[in-house]
Order: sequence, then C-alpha cells, then structure tokens
Amino acid sequence: MASSESLSPFCLALLLASILGSSEARDFLVGGNDNAWRVPPNTTDSLNQWAENNRFQVGDSLVWKYEAAKDSVLQVTRDAYLGCNRSSPVAEHKDGATVVRLHRPGAYYFISGAAGACEEGEKLIVVVMSERHSLRGLATAPSPAESEGPAIAPTSAAPRAVVFGSGGTACSLAVLGMLM
Repeated sequence: MASSESLSPFCLALLLASILGSSEARDFLVGGNDNAWRVPPNTTDSLNQWAENNRFQVGDSLVWKYEAAKDSVLQVTRDAYLGCNRSSPVAEHKDGATVVRLHRPGAYYFISGAAGACEEGEKLIVVVMSERHSLRGLATAPSPAESEGPAIAPTSAAPRAVVFGSGGTACSLAVLGMLM
C-alpha cells in the first residue's frame, strides 16, 4: 500500500520538472548526418538500423538533407514501402531540406523518390511511441517498510525508478526513456 502522506515540495518540483522536461519534441537528422539519405554502401549500413537505435515520440520531427535535383523523400504506405512503389505517395518532399513532424504513434514509411534507389536500400521505417506527456509511465514505488522480499533489478525494458526519501515517506519517480 502506498503512503497517504503528501509529496514533499522537493519531490513535487522534481516530478513536475521531469514531466515538463520530457515533453520537448526533438528533431532527428535522418541517419545522423547530412548525407545519409542515399543508397547505403552495404546492407549493414541501413537507415532502419539507425532508426532502431532511436526513440521517436509524438511531436518529434525527422529532418532530411539531400540534393533536391537528384533525390526526394516519399512518405508511403506499408505496401508501397515493401514494393518500392513510388506511384502514389502519401506525401512527396523535393526541397532538399525536408522536415516531417511525427504527429501520431505507429509506423511511418519513407522511400527515395529517385528511380531504383529504394530497391537498393534507400528507405526508412520509423516507429513512433505514444505521447511523452502521458502519465502512464509514472509509478509510485512502495516505501522500504512496505516492501517484502529481495529487491529485483529492472530489466532493460522496465521503467527505471529513482527513489528519494527514507522510512515511511518515499518520493519515487519512474523515468522512462530519460536514462537511455
């Protein structure tokens, strides 16, 4: 059972700062550099591997840098992505400095607009997690007096908790994605 005592001003300020600080949208340069939107030199250097190493949230943006005269970015459906079909994109970007805001959770599919480039691996899938300001990730840890049994270390997929205080008054904050 959680303590019915109220949070200390310090804990409340920490909680509020964590929620507000984690709600900032981020811009991701696709591939991590200005010339990443191109046919990859080999299959182990794909943009999807870059995407798997990042956490995308609702409100974040993807930023592409490329030569507008030679390439473009097409946002497509899953089927068009799998078949490298450039004929009916959801959105087409040709400016050389494309920014796409990720406005919903789920998968986004992008392919190159240059003939043959998608078939050679110039494509990207980005999976967007739910909104940052959701309070679903916050949890309260029990006070030490309420815990029974040995402590179990969190797995990499589990939320990490930082506990402040002692005895019957504990201030805990589950920090998701902030300790990456």
